[in-house]
Amino acid sequence: MAKVKPASGGRPGSGKTSGGKRGFWGLLRRRLLQLVLILLLLPPVLTVIYSVVPPVSTLMIGRYVQFLWVDRQWVPLEAISPNLVRSVITSEDSGFCENDGVEWDALQDQVEALSEGERPRGASTITMQTAKNLFLWGERSYIRKGLELPLALMLDAILTKKRILEIYLNIAEWGEGIFGAEAAAQAWFGKPARDLTRTEAARLATSLPNPLGRNPAKPSNGHRRLAATNLARVNGAGPIFGCVLGK
Repeated sequence: MAKVKPASGGRPGSGKTSGGKRGFWGLLRRRLLQLVLILLLLPPVLTVIYSVVPPVSTLMIGRYVQFLWVDRQWVPLEAISPNLVRSVITSEDSGFCENDGVEWDALQDQVEALSEGERPRGASTITMQTAKNLFLWGERSYIRKGLELPLALMLDAILTKKRILEIYLNIAEWGEGIFGAEAAAQAWFGKPARDLTRTEAARLATSLPNPLGRNPAKPSNGHRRLAATNLARVNGAGPIFGCVLGK
């Protein structure tokens, strides 16, 4: 009787190996898709939670992980001096009550400046800064700036203006390990945030761009000038605070 030759198709066991590889890559793709889905859903889910629960910033989390000191005392917006509210909005985002989380004209100006070889400046709204503080990292990069935009639009769509400002004023950094208006007022002026004067508020607001380099209690001459300019701008600002302070 003639022997039957085995069917061709590779080395014995190669089909099993190939199937194992396909299974591995299929599992990896599923895990990556799940990870992407989680990353996409996490910010809106957290934002809904943050509408009622006091959040912490990524910078605060980083300090907690390193067992570094953190001073943050959450207070409602009503417990923060209107002087600070006015100074911060005037200094950081005068269109806060009107924009959708992004100042598109200012952003376009910065893109044009970059395309012409100039150094771009700021263009971050309070909502964009809140998005960065809640979900992103501190080091500046174009990737981070690009991620700020959709996150800011999401925050503005889900949260009220008052809640966005309340979160911002409670997680903003005002010195080494000092986060939020209450901790800042106590650390720099020895008083609660509700009692801040116009001058103290202006000094705190103008220290935000450089919280580790500017001392609100003992401002440099340059810092004093910035605070004086802020006070003058607040006086002439007009009705730009209505969404948080009323008319």
